[in-house]
Amino acid sequence: MASENLTTPDLVLLSLLAERPMHGYQANALLEFRKVRDWAGVSRPQVYYSLEKLSRLGLVRADKRSAQSGGPERRVLATTEAGRAALADALEGEDWTREFDRPVFLTWLALSWQCRPGVVQRQLDRRRAFLEDGLAQKRQVLDDVRREVGHGHHEAVWMLELAVAQIETELRWLTKVDRDLPRRAAAARPAYDMGG
Repeated sequence: MASENLTTPDLVLLSLLAERPMHGYQANALLEFRKVRDWAGVSRPQVYYSLEKLSRLGLVRADKRSAQSGGPERRVLATTEAGRAALADALEGEDWTREFDRPVFLTWLALSWQCRPGVVQRQLDRRRAFLEDGLAQKRQVLDDVRREVGHGHHEAVWMLELAVAQIETELRWLTKVDRDLPRRAAAARPAYDMGG
């Protein structure tokens, strides 16, 4: 089935074109406006690649109005019935619900015992500043989205509320790490020493 070969950018575009027909430039502009790249890896070039792929698969088709518009980047595309079915099939997969992020910051933290003196605190301070900036941005986007959709019972609102809550949780956790940092010590019972 076609849905098995669809990437996240393909699915995002199928959903976007199911809302209303548009051409690639419009799709890129709407993805930017909605800050979709905050939650889905869809680059500008990927939009055009995905549109061509979806067209070849018969999951999107040129809208009747675009027949005389000229140029592939100006073709107005819409999701077909097959495209909506493929999107629905793909969204039923268990993989969507069975994955955790692997933030690079946690990898750094696991290796941080190797840092030079003072570096751990500097990195924690950098992370806090990054999170505080991100939190301010997410809150602003959340306010904008609430105004756009007109209510709080929408998937975009829920997603942004989760993003805000995750950042707030990590900031609270960083406060604890800052407090505990002076007491940092090696493992008391290292399990890796399995020798005889």
